[in-house]
Amino acid sequence: MRHGVLPSPEERHGPTMSESVKESRVQVAPGVSLHVERRDGNPGAAPFVLVHGLASNLRLWDGVAEELAARGHTVVALDQRGHGRSDAPESSYGNAVAVEDLRATIEALGLERPVVAGQSWGGNVVLEYACRFPRETRGVVCVDGGIIELADWFPSWEACLAAMTPPTLTHLTRAELEARIRAGSPQLPDRAIAAALECFRVREDGRVEPRLALHRHLQIVRSLWESRPSARFKELTVPTLLVLADTGDAARSERKRHAEARAKASAASVRSHWFSPALHDVHSQYPDRVAALLADAVRDGFFA
Repeated sequence: MRHGVLPSPEERHGPTMSESVKESRVQVAPGVSLHVERRDGNPGAAPFVLVHGLASNLRLWDGVAEELAARGHTVVALDQRGHGRSDAPESSYGNAVAVEDLRATIEALGLERPVVAGQSWGGNVVLEYACRFPRETRGVVCVDGGIIELADWFPSWEACLAAMTPPTLTHLTRAELEARIRAGSPQLPDRAIAAALECFRVREDGRVEPRLALHRHLQIVRSLWESRPSARFKELTVPTLLVLADTGDAARSERKRHAEARAKASAASVRSHWFSPALHDVHSQYPDRVAALLADAVRDGFFA
């Protein structure tokens, strides 16, 4: 099919008068379009495409997008299918279809060799994209994701499913959910908390429900369980930046360090940077610092 950008009348303005955010929808499959936001930069600067994680949305990337745009880069962020304000078809979820959606978006927007950055599950998506389309990719950024093999963390699919099935929050009001997020992640700035709340809609009864339905969520978890990033890193030819978060969980950090070492031993060009202490959503916790890392990787020629 032919992919294209669907017209949208919406445009919102960032914190500076010079920054405008163009909102549109990109048709990625018959009857399926994604919500996309674009900040235009200098024609000669490397473009960035930002991909969120499982059950998240593009709002978590806002701070990074603003900083990169302020440095002259064109920046595109998208809501993956079933997430945010994108369409939610009944089936077809997981790594493979997410990669196809990403490619359709990049093609429709006419982006030439972007740096593709993904957080958490988004890291898996951009890693797979770069392996499949290396000539179309300037660089890869995996933000606390893309390197972990769930088979290293759980002895069976059943154990993985039990651990990664999200908690039921549909008994909460929006105010109660916000209080819960603030209590669990007091380090997050207000704008990141507001972005996290956008992962939910409010029903007529005043209670919340996740935008990503549970059965779709678990389809993606299954896809993650079946993926083997270690094998993909052996095929990777695109420069890759790993941005990792030490959350204070020693066992998790040790597993991440093992995966980091495995990735560096497998691929030709991998560099890494740790934030410590930091949350899994480090891109929304420290957007200025994450954006600086990404921009510096272009400036110093790593993403050439």
